[in-house]
Amino acid sequence: MFMAVSGIYRECRILQMDSGKKGSSVTDSSGGEDSLDRLLPPMNTPRRKSTSQSKTEPPFLRTGTRTIYTAGRPPWYDEHGAQSKEAFIIGLCGGSASGKTTVANKIIEDLDVPWVVLLSMDSFYKVLSPAEQTLAASNDYNFDHPGSFDFELLVTTLRKLKQGKSVKIPVYDFTTHSRQKDWKNLYGASVIIFEGIMSFADKELLQLMDMKVFVDTDSDIRLVRRLRRDIMERGRDMEGVIKQYNKFVKPSFDQYIEPTMRLADIVVPRGGGNNVAIDLIVHHIHSQLEERELSVRAVLASAQQTQPLPQTLSVLESTPQVRGLHTIIRNKETSRDEFIFYSKRLMRLLIEHALTFLPSKPCTVQTPQGPEYEGRSFHGKGITGVSILRAGETMEPALRAVCKDVRIGKILIQTNLDSGEPELHYLRLPKDIGEDHVILMDSTVSTGAAAMMAVRVLLDHDVREENILLVSLLMAELGVHSVAYAFPCVKIITTAVDKSIDNLLQVIPGIGDFGDRYFGTDGTAKWSDDDDQETPSY
Repeated sequence: MFMAVSGIYRECRILQMDSGKKGSSVTDSSGGEDSLDRLLPPMNTPRRKSTSQSKTEPPFLRTGTRTIYTAGRPPWYDEHGAQSKEAFIIGLCGGSASGKTTVANKIIEDLDVPWVVLLSMDSFYKVLSPAEQTLAASNDYNFDHPGSFDFELLVTTLRKLKQGKSVKIPVYDFTTHSRQKDWKNLYGASVIIFEGIMSFADKELLQLMDMKVFVDTDSDIRLVRRLRRDIMERGRDMEGVIKQYNKFVKPSFDQYIEPTMRLADIVVPRGGGNNVAIDLIVHHIHSQLEERELSVRAVLASAQQTQPLPQTLSVLESTPQVRGLHTIIRNKETSRDEFIFYSKRLMRLLIEHALTFLPSKPCTVQTPQGPEYEGRSFHGKGITGVSILRAGETMEPALRAVCKDVRIGKILIQTNLDSGEPELHYLRLPKDIGEDHVILMDSTVSTGAAAMMAVRVLLDHDVREENILLVSLLMAELGVHSVAYAFPCVKIITTAVDKSIDNLLQVIPGIGDFGDRYFGTDGTAKWSDDDDQETPSY
């Protein structure tokens, strides 16, 4: 489909997009390991309502240094733990300084969902040889040629993003014409906006795009914008900019870029000033997000589990000591101090038990007396503990006490009161976690919805399923079955498994609200563990 979008709305009706539909997925832009820094529209921008956001609370909080979204990313996978629908990719093409980034930012603002990734083709310029560096310094290197881009890396990166994986993005320095040492991490997108002058120049890239948009801007305007940008932002002189424009930019536009306009689904004249075209695009994306809405917890809660407990489950031996500790922490009359003390004792036993499932190999050492001892040592790259906030964080001291120099990551998952679904709000994982064995920690697991989301996050960061150990003080049979069914290679380790859950999705007979009892909160403002009934608090 090819058409030009102008200021007359009737010309846009051919696309048959329902302008009345609202988005129902919430998405996030992860700017590195700490994904709390979100894309946010200006405070005075009219905001579209998303069904994944609270009906009474604003979708964001402002602090002195950052903006925090209180709407999280809903499930992007089904009850099998597999991604059911891929991210929606919008390709933005157009000449240099045509306004592609402006159009992208306006789309993001009007979408009003935080889980959107903006990926620029400028990050994927090839690494220049010394000879090419010399040409670039004298404005004699053609950066507007398809051969200047690393399409192999670009296609691989975009494909992984579309599949929901975590990726590393190179950071290009336009002043030195080189890639910086540190790359940027991106993860978690329901919508990916990919913009660049050669966005439509590769067949594999085109196949990944769900919508193709060409930004058409007058050549004189593009020249003025390029002069302003290159002189003010990239430290270049006017003579060099004009030389490069006449020698490379304009001929490349005529030869490689303008002909790809015929591949576009929508052509946007005047760039960011064409509000009708932008509104049309936004309406279509909202309808796509609505189609991608998933219901995971409801499916898990309604499941009837009659089969035996899975072999991947290991329950700590119910010794008199373990039963005694459970007796104390399950007793509603137990004081907070005693609850904390005996919970910590049980956590230490649980973590020690979990470590026995890490791989080991024979190891011979020489004793101080001289004879050798045939022992064993850990056989793996490293160990990382990941806690599901907030209650899972209480298990970190026990892990640190028995694993020297263990790395720690954190994931915050909360239950949305409107949809009843778990939502991912925050994650901070160590670099190269994919090479480690991961101990995933939570206090209790009822339906398994939050635990499944946390496992899915780890898999998206290239952690191998068989290298994940889910460790919890108490689990319901339903939660055990849910996790084991979706991820049959994950080892599940707990101190006890209770038979059922109640209508509030609490484990029965259970332990109560672990977070409230441990931290001394009164239950009116809670963070969501896998206890499912808790509400967001900031």
